[in-house]
Amino acid sequence: MYSNGIAVIAITRRGVETALRIKTALASLKMPCTVYAPEKHAQSGVVPMGKKLDAFIRDTYSTVDAIVAVMAAGIIIRAVAPHLQGKLADPAVLAVDASGRFVISLLAGHYGGANQLTRLIAEGIGATPVITTESDVIGKQSVDALARALHLTIVNPESLVAVNAALVDGKRLALVLVGGVKIPDSAAKCYAVEKATSAEHALEIVSNYDAGAVITKESVSPQEFAKPVTILKPKTITVGLGARKNVTADQILETVNAALKRANVSLERVDRLATVDIKKDSSAMIEAAEKLGLTLDFVSVDALRAFTHGGLSPDSKLVEAKIGVGGVCERAALITAGEKPRLILKKMKMNGVTVALAEGE
Repeated sequence: MYSNGIAVIAITRRGVETALRIKTALASLKMPCTVYAPEKHAQSGVVPMGKKLDAFIRDTYSTVDAIVAVMAAGIIIRAVAPHLQGKLADPAVLAVDASGRFVISLLAGHYGGANQLTRLIAEGIGATPVITTESDVIGKQSVDALARALHLTIVNPESLVAVNAALVDGKRLALVLVGGVKIPDSAAKCYAVEKATSAEHALEIVSNYDAGAVITKESVSPQEFAKPVTILKPKTITVGLGARKNVTADQILETVNAALKRANVSLERVDRLATVDIKKDSSAMIEAAEKLGLTLDFVSVDALRAFTHGGLSPDSKLVEAKIGVGGVCERAALITAGEKPRLILKKMKMNGVTVALAEGE
């Protein structure tokens, strides 16, 4: 979550003080961020912007997962307006007044996570969260919020207005799981969860409701449905592992479960585990995979060494000296995640085990 970073931007002295409070609050949640400000307000923990706000936003907008602007809402709205791409592509954008009294979700509330981040920051600094998304206001989970929570790709985003409107209006909505798709029992609020054996079966089920969402790995055309339907495709989620020789299966399990909890990912949504091939004879790794009910993939040292990705943590010289590559878990997770992989949890260490989570198309 927010693996590409959170940029907290302030433009006044008082705003910088609030931005540093936000940084502390997010750090307590293991959510690192970077605070930026004009050079005249730079201090310890603050990175000088080095350019005017409009230019900084232009260069930052597509590189981070969230922008928290500690300034008047109108200022950040004007700055981001030229760069808007769409609700599934825009980063979360929040506005916080310089005194830290209000945290306002402005953009990408659901899929971009702005509403969730608004609540977290408000709680962390003792502010009032301001969220205007109607489904959130009335306590209902929109389809795009569901997609974000379960790491699903929205195949037909043009359907969201109609399906979410049906949800807000109190209509009957189905959430249809096709084939072997699994989600946690508590994940789908406000939906009647149904299971279908095929896309054709899903068509029949949705016809009995006012609208719906279908989670499927099959290729389905939205035009086949007579009712408003959002098609959701599960992303591949992989857990990359690294471990010392003497770790136990229980230590691996404890670390994996802690990582999933930190990333807010349910075990039902994990597709496979992955590690370096020198662990092929590790009884602890094999036992842990069996207890989790997941396939354990082995990636060669050469493949790990050759792999490059912008989101990788700095290499470990100790690991490189031992096995010939500076890191295992992040690379293994990304390699096995499929196309367009991204880290949703960077390397986490515990019990002599390192874990990373990646998702891919």
